[in-house]
Amino acid sequence: MEKENRKKNVKKVKKRATQNKKIVIYITLISIMIYVAYAIYLLVKQPTNIFTIEEGKLYQEETDIGYVIRKETVVKGQNYKNGMKQIKTEGERAAKDENIFRYYSTNEEALKQKIADLDNKIQEVMLNDTSLFNSDMKLLENQIDEKVADINQIQDSTKLAEYKKTIGDLVTKKAQIAGDLSPKGSYLNQLIEERKGYESQLNSGAEYVKAPMSGIVSYKVDGLEETLTPDNFSALSKSYLESLDLKTGKLVATNEESGKVIDNFSCYIVTVSSSEEAKKAEVGKKIKIRLSNNTEIPAEITNVIKEESEEVLLILKIEKQIQELINYRKISFDLIWWDASGLKVPNQAIVEVDDLHYVVRNRARLFEQNISKNKKTRGKIFNRSSLFDRRIKRIGIFK
Repeated sequence: MEKENRKKNVKKVKKRATQNKKIVIYITLISIMIYVAYAIYLLVKQPTNIFTIEEGKLYQEETDIGYVIRKETVVKGQNYKNGMKQIKTEGERAAKDENIFRYYSTNEEALKQKIADLDNKIQEVMLNDTSLFNSDMKLLENQIDEKVADINQIQDSTKLAEYKKTIGDLVTKKAQIAGDLSPKGSYLNQLIEERKGYESQLNSGAEYVKAPMSGIVSYKVDGLEETLTPDNFSALSKSYLESLDLKTGKLVATNEESGKVIDNFSCYIVTVSSSEEAKKAEVGKKIKIRLSNNTEIPAEITNVIKEESEEVLLILKIEKQIQELINYRKISFDLIWWDASGLKVPNQAIVEVDDLHYVVRNRARLFEQNISKNKKTRGKIFNRSSLFDRRIKRIGIFK
């Protein structure tokens, strides 16, 4: 009887222990479920309170319309109706008093055809005369063959013209030697003299135009070269610029009668802005502009002219990418008042307590606070122990 009671007691103890274990397991599972649910809730409400920062850049910029003003001189000769042949190509640099283009002479095509016909006759006479075996003749032939082989590789029009002239001179010299050696020399010399006469007419009738100053040669003449100049900034206004009725981004057409030489050291962009930064702009302020090719170049404000409609006319001087602007008179560009590079920090990571803004940095589990007391930073860049004012939206940047 006593043994049976003991067995019953043992069973009860084991049963109670098993029940206690189940209760502990249930409580543990419920606790885990509650914790997981709470973690999910926090994750949905605030994904994380640890932010990974990375390098970035912040701009204060605006998109404006600008008018390009250059120091440029238009050059035009007397025989502009005869047509023009470029010596310096578009965008090529020229020194002062260097030939940049020429006008065709009167009846130039007819004279060129006569010279070509005479060259064929001279060549035919020399080929039919088997008595011409001279070392000088052989040397000239080799030189002509070399020039003809090289000319196929040349793409520059100026060098191509030089090669053609050299070949013509070699052919003439060869013909003169042939005239002295050949029994048919009198006829050959007659052809040579006739050719010289036509060539003299061709050269004497041509008008060469020289560069009045050193700079970039361009044939994109729009008639505003003497109006939009750096010499009359004080006469510029928004109404005057709009009266020009220019289209933004339109290419200036190539002129077939005249060319111009442009100062390759600097040019100007005139723009009208109503932004707060423009209203507070001062002469001498260094800024940047971004052109349509996404190139950012430095610029300087040289003139600030107040308009009646609370707008400001700004004149910006640039000294780079001048050749890029030759094709245009009116452009769209980005005016960058300031830019800063550093570490991007999301706004969620910036904490505000008692008018202090700070972030907590985690470096190998060592935490430190970076506090900014400056309330009027207006987006300027800071070192790593400070941060942007709260007015900067979406991101802040640390240097």
